[in-house]
Amino acid sequence: MRTSDFDYELPEELIAQEPLADRDGCRLMVLSRFTGEISHKIFHDITGYLNEGDCLVINNTKVIPARLIGEKVPTGGKVEILLLKRISADMWETIVRPGKKLRCGARVSFGGGLLTAEVKEVLPDGNRMVQFEYDGIFEEILDRLGQMPLPPYITKELKDKNSYQTVYARYEGSAAAPTAGLHFTGELLDRLRKQGVNIAQVTLHVGLGTFRPVKVENVEAHHMHSEFYRITNQAADIINNTKKNGGRIICVGTTSCRTIESAADESGIVYPGEDDTDIFIYPGYKFRIMDGLITNFHLPESTLLMLVSAFAGKENVLNAYREAVRQKYRFFSFGDAMVIL
Repeated sequence: MRTSDFDYELPEELIAQEPLADRDGCRLMVLSRFTGEISHKIFHDITGYLNEGDCLVINNTKVIPARLIGEKVPTGGKVEILLLKRISADMWETIVRPGKKLRCGARVSFGGGLLTAEVKEVLPDGNRMVQFEYDGIFEEILDRLGQMPLPPYITKELKDKNSYQTVYARYEGSAAAPTAGLHFTGELLDRLRKQGVNIAQVTLHVGLGTFRPVKVENVEAHHMHSEFYRITNQAADIINNTKKNGGRIICVGTTSCRTIESAADESGIVYPGEDDTDIFIYPGYKFRIMDGLITNFHLPESTLLMLVSAFAGKENVLNAYREAVRQKYRFFSFGDAMVIL
């Protein structure tokens, strides 16, 4: 299976640069994974596609302002550090730019010395293990100095940090938002609850490995960066009881999908707990638990597009993407949505 099999043409003007004012007012493409049939709706119409007894799985991770801009000590050269994964209280796995200038022992200052960092280890993939030093509470300093780590294809400055958080974001730790969830409002979730839809909250802290380009032509040779996930007893019970009672499991976003597929056994039972997952889902994968997926439109040749293709069929998905281009849907993180059933 070749990476180039998942390519498609996308005009640059269709890449959404900012979120809509009304979260649930974006367009919604409805795709049948079985027939490939397509219809066009508005996102708040999602209520018509979820039934009493179904379960919506949402990822309640919260994006941290993980992008830090500082100066190398003592030269003063500009340095960017992107927080990926917290290893201990003050130790983080990071991406640094420029990498060549930040070898072991290199020190960086942020905010005039309010926060300092030292590179402790260079990992095989080029990431750095960085230890931070500061007075006070790290989260408060990060909130003051850090920026939201928007993807490089978004060139406009984010006016409101909360627009890159889901309304149900709770547990801090992500370097990127689970963007399919950005379309939900509190009112829309209340409507779904009132019509008998169960809602299970799981946590997966999104790392940038999910969004890294696949650099090998052979899909099977790509390795995913691991991410931390947690499933509570309550969430596992909601999911398992829904399945037992004949309801469908509808995941909001590829992160929710990867979480429950990582935690499910071959018989489709989801187990509570916490762990790291590097699950890579591409065509040929047999889904254990998911019956439907709400997602955005993803980058060409990305692992996210491969996951969606594994669920709905590559030809169905690529045909839907071509239709989305013709209909001028908005693509990527702040773009429109698709539901696959």
